[in-house]
Amino acid sequence: MMMTAVGFAQSNCFPLTFRTQSIDKTKAWGAKWVVSSSSSSSHLRPSPLSSSSTEAFHRTDYVQDIGKGVMSEESRKKKRRVFFLDVSPLCYEGNKPSSHAFGHWLSLFFSQVSLTDPVIAVLDGEEGNKRRRELLPSYKAHRKSPNPGKYSKRPHQFVEEVLTKCNVPVVRIQGHEADDVVATLMEQAVQRGYRAVIASPDKDFKQLISENVQIVIPLADLRRWSFYTLKHYQAQYNCDPQSDLSFRCIMGDEVDGVPGIQHVVPSFGRKTAMKLVRKHGSLENLLSAAAVRTVGRPYAQEALTKHADYLRRNYQVLALKRDVKVQIEEEWLVERDTSNDSQVLSSFFATLHG
Repeated sequence: MMMTAVGFAQSNCFPLTFRTQSIDKTKAWGAKWVVSSSSSSSHLRPSPLSSSSTEAFHRTDYVQDIGKGVMSEESRKKKRRVFFLDVSPLCYEGNKPSSHAFGHWLSLFFSQVSLTDPVIAVLDGEEGNKRRRELLPSYKAHRKSPNPGKYSKRPHQFVEEVLTKCNVPVVRIQGHEADDVVATLMEQAVQRGYRAVIASPDKDFKQLISENVQIVIPLADLRRWSFYTLKHYQAQYNCDPQSDLSFRCIMGDEVDGVPGIQHVVPSFGRKTAMKLVRKHGSLENLLSAAAVRTVGRPYAQEALTKHADYLRRNYQVLALKRDVKVQIEEEWLVERDTSNDSQVLSSFFATLHG
């Protein structure tokens, strides 16, 4: 496997030469950026955004907004935090590539969320979804990739430059999606005694939530990042996150192109799926029980026995791997030098509007 880890920058600023003329500036986030002369950590202020929200994460009332006690509570914890930044989803507005979206969420992330805590950015590797596509051809088939011809560099290169100059290491593993790399590195960080925080709008990461693993998600309609913790998950679903993967294997994931059981058994709904998952704990336990005894109503019983392979395939597609051949480096876990942030991001936004 090949890993790309971009080191830390020493210079204060650099010129960005790519252009994003193809993006409609009146539609992409509807944001104008103002460089503040204040010496505070928040150097970039967004004007009000449009009300369109990120569609990759299911919005819930149980999300905790930043600025309402979460950060102060975190500061009292003994365990140090390390953030894992899932970069690719931040480069889109809906299904459309957007450099404005990347700059907007990165600026807020640095100024409101991670501050000086260590940040490890992860990008999808080349042919990262090949294994899942072979299992399920519809997997992420609708996703659009930025056209390299629209930039002076390949899309991931300008993202890496911005992150590197902001002293964020960037990891890309050939043949692996960012989700699997994040899951692998997250587990290593927790084993070292850190609290892992995954910054992403991707609901796939719900399966990783625990006492030591949180998610912080970008919510466009709130114009901020918001924490989503084990407490929030349990309040929303009344079960443990370990059940989330099993539930999604049954119901599918339209965003990722994974069809649920309702496509072959329309009467099999969310309530039935949640009830069975809560009772049996996992998909495999449920399928094993259904193979030897009655676990539900006739339609559910028939669906679980007749379409067991269908559901197990969904599991193979949706389950995050934690055995990618990558090792977390000690230098990635040091306090992040934020001195470059303002100049680098100012240059980035100036280039977008130039």
